[in-house]
Amino acid sequence: MSEHRRPTGRSTAPDAPRQPWLHQLELAVHGNVTALSSRDGTMGDPGTGLYVDDRRVVSRLLVTADDRCPDLVVSASVGDRTQVLGSVRHLGTPGPDPTVEVHRLRRVRPTGMVETIKVTSRADEVVRTRLVVEVGGDGAPLAEVKAGTASLPLLPAMAPVAGDAPVALAWSDDRHVTRLVCEPAPTSVQPGDETRPSRLTIDLEVRPGRSRSVVLTVAASRLGSSAFDADPGADLLDWSRVRVRAADARLDDLVATALEDLRQLAMRDPLDPGDLFVGAGSPWYLTLFGRDSLWAARLALPFGTELAGGTLRALARRQGTAHDPVTAEAPGKILHEVRRETFRDPTTGMTLPSTYYGTVDATSLWVCLLHDAWRHGLPQDEVRALLPALRGAVGWICSELAAGPDGLLRYVDSTGSGLANQGWKDSGDSMRRADGTVAPAPIALLEAQTYAVEALRKAAVLLAELGADETGAADPGAEGAGPDEETAALRRRADDLEGRVRDAFWVHGPHGRHLAMAIDGEGRPVDGVGSNMGHALGSGALRPQEAAQVAAVLTGPDLLGPFGIGTLARSNPAYNPIGYHTGSVWTHDTAICLLGLVAEGCTERAGDVARALVSSGVAFGLRWPELYAGDPVLGRPAPYPASCRPQAWSAASAAALVTAALGLEVDVPRRRVRVRPLPDAPFGALRVEGLRYADLDFTVDVDAAGGVTVTGLPDGVTVVRD
Repeated sequence: MSEHRRPTGRSTAPDAPRQPWLHQLELAVHGNVTALSSRDGTMGDPGTGLYVDDRRVVSRLLVTADDRCPDLVVSASVGDRTQVLGSVRHLGTPGPDPTVEVHRLRRVRPTGMVETIKVTSRADEVVRTRLVVEVGGDGAPLAEVKAGTASLPLLPAMAPVAGDAPVALAWSDDRHVTRLVCEPAPTSVQPGDETRPSRLTIDLEVRPGRSRSVVLTVAASRLGSSAFDADPGADLLDWSRVRVRAADARLDDLVATALEDLRQLAMRDPLDPGDLFVGAGSPWYLTLFGRDSLWAARLALPFGTELAGGTLRALARRQGTAHDPVTAEAPGKILHEVRRETFRDPTTGMTLPSTYYGTVDATSLWVCLLHDAWRHGLPQDEVRALLPALRGAVGWICSELAAGPDGLLRYVDSTGSGLANQGWKDSGDSMRRADGTVAPAPIALLEAQTYAVEALRKAAVLLAELGADETGAADPGAEGAGPDEETAALRRRADDLEGRVRDAFWVHGPHGRHLAMAIDGEGRPVDGVGSNMGHALGSGALRPQEAAQVAAVLTGPDLLGPFGIGTLARSNPAYNPIGYHTGSVWTHDTAICLLGLVAEGCTERAGDVARALVSSGVAFGLRWPELYAGDPVLGRPAPYPASCRPQAWSAASAAALVTAALGLEVDVPRRRVRVRPLPDAPFGALRVEGLRYADLDFTVDVDAAGGVTVTGLPDGVTVVRD
């Protein structure tokens, strides 16, 4: 998930626009609505504001008491809430202890937000103060804010006319009309214009031991339709019965916070509001991203299939039907992203259509999610309804493999205005050789091949189990074939691709034999050591000895640090601990590598990887960012300043931790559950409630010695403990 372009090597001019940094901001999110502020709750600094449908409807929000800003004491955010505690030190009883507090509780709601400003007095006498709220909006498009080029004036505000009460103010841009209600009614209202914000004045009198509150409600109404009017979907996800209790209590809080963040990223498909997916991340990517939404749903499968089913259907509705070089669409292909309007980066010139298919791996990941959701209990009628899309998806994979000169999945942006790299490491400088140079396109990514191997085999399983009554063939070369011939053809394709990976990607380096990141446009292995190889684990594309070699490199000191697995080895000349894909740690990347280690039985260092993830989550206040620096500062992970928080596949990594710690595999069609806890019990004794077997909850207990107890499963389900 990126709008990074290939570096030019030129330094940025001092006055050039810069993307706002987010690491010191408070962020709350509810579907398509997100609120960003400084730690003290103020909106006005770069990047801050209230955003609805990728437009900044509030760009200025400042609260003062007697023309003084409260002094910040503490602030925190989780899910749709931000809470700030401040002190008004010029009021109250004189002395070293503050006696007048200002509490701000912000809740992001479906069309805006509700903010409660509560003044609490612990003073000896009555406190009188004049609160002033300065507020305004500029309607800036999110893309301009992200690029650092947003410079719109404030929108003129209107005071209410007769019959409009209790609306205090309203302003509008070309997409929304925004209304603000203040309760109690302000003492005075001064509507703003293009040069100054509106001012609401509220006179308060607070008695000792009492509180007075002011409630601001901001609601933005759409003036018309966009290409993707997705609304919040948190109400469709119920993870309230999920409980984690570990001897290492950090895991409990981390999972609870992450699942709430993930739930608040949920959005409804505007083509069928009963289906939901998770937006990729706040604030820049609150929309449907193929790869991100698929991985988040896949990682979250231990807690139910509702998210997976909605994500699969939302993407299937938009599956490619024609060849279009501008959008990168092709028949059967799963999209990369859907935006509300065309995305234009004013600093790089990159232009992405509102529906863009520039991804080499989302189609394979869609197939893998369908299979895994079926294994976890997605109803068979829902799976059967998606078999035509499954056939389209594997048809695209097979046709792309056949079209390439070497039988590998490749990508190249033929327009010059799309994504230079179309895997998850999609920044322009991510593919590095061992000497640090950037590999030329077209690129054949390692993980794109191993995802495809996995997808073809899983598609064969689904079609063998459920496709007997269907017509059509997944492989264009097998048109008219029966179910047995069709599945056999898919397995042969997978075997052939596995062999090509084995022949082309293994290289020798300082660490011995390892998998290259990719094959570049010159046919050379991109032999830099990176985390890509971890995505091959568990795909079925590696032999046991090969998996062991990957595990050894992946968990060696060149990649594994105290807070996760780096995207690029420290020994690479291009290593940059704070580079987007050139040394940083991505939460989901480490989580996927962890799951791969467990799936392959390479668990010797898996506990270290799991503990590294928990340590990073705790260090970031229980809210994993999208990515962070590969090298710590005084024993703490350093932030990547522009990283999204919360971010879908980062939040879903909490579920991956649970899966890995338990060694959990659910197979509803075969009425089997396997539990193989990590041998070193990285979190001590562990109890997980609210796991799902189809639509039933069950619980797993693992004692300190590794003994397993499973309760809540229906009769006839076999529990395998090994």
